[in-house]
Amino acid sequence: MPVDSGIIGSRTAPHSVEVERGRLRFFAQATGQQDPLYTDPDAAGAAGHRDLPVPPTFYFCLEMDNPNRGRFLADLGIDLRTILHGGQTFEYHAQAYAGDTLTFETEVTDVYSKKGGALEFIVRATHVTRDGEPVATLTSTTVVRAELASTTVVHDPKAAT
Repeated sequence: MPVDSGIIGSRTAPHSVEVERGRLRFFAQATGQQDPLYTDPDAAGAAGHRDLPVPPTFYFCLEMDNPNRGRFLADLGIDLRTILHGGQTFEYHAQAYAGDTLTFETEVTDVYSKKGGALEFIVRATHVTRDGEPVATLTSTTVVRAELASTTVVHDPKAAT
């Protein structure tokens, strides 16, 4: 079933997340970040930051905190077994820090197909704001594989002779 291009422009309900120091430290450790700027508030302050800065790709982790994150595709009737992550880009507008409350709102910006409709692409832009001001834009592409017709193949060794 093709993805309806009428979803272009649709938006998810916004959700907000407070950036926690502990999660920033854990992310820095998990990603092998050695710079104390991302784990030590004193080092961050000495570098001119008001608190631990949010590392560039951590916004994706915060976006995943959306309590309804799986609902969008389910509402479209898309079987989650048919999707692939097609790509992601980040555009930064302002630095965010531990203690900030960030708001995430996602908008469908494009829908297109390739391979004669075998692959459908949904492009979404997630706008991240702090107090209404832009912080980052996360653009992601979800690939939806056309569902294959259900067939049952039974191997009959007598049929081969």
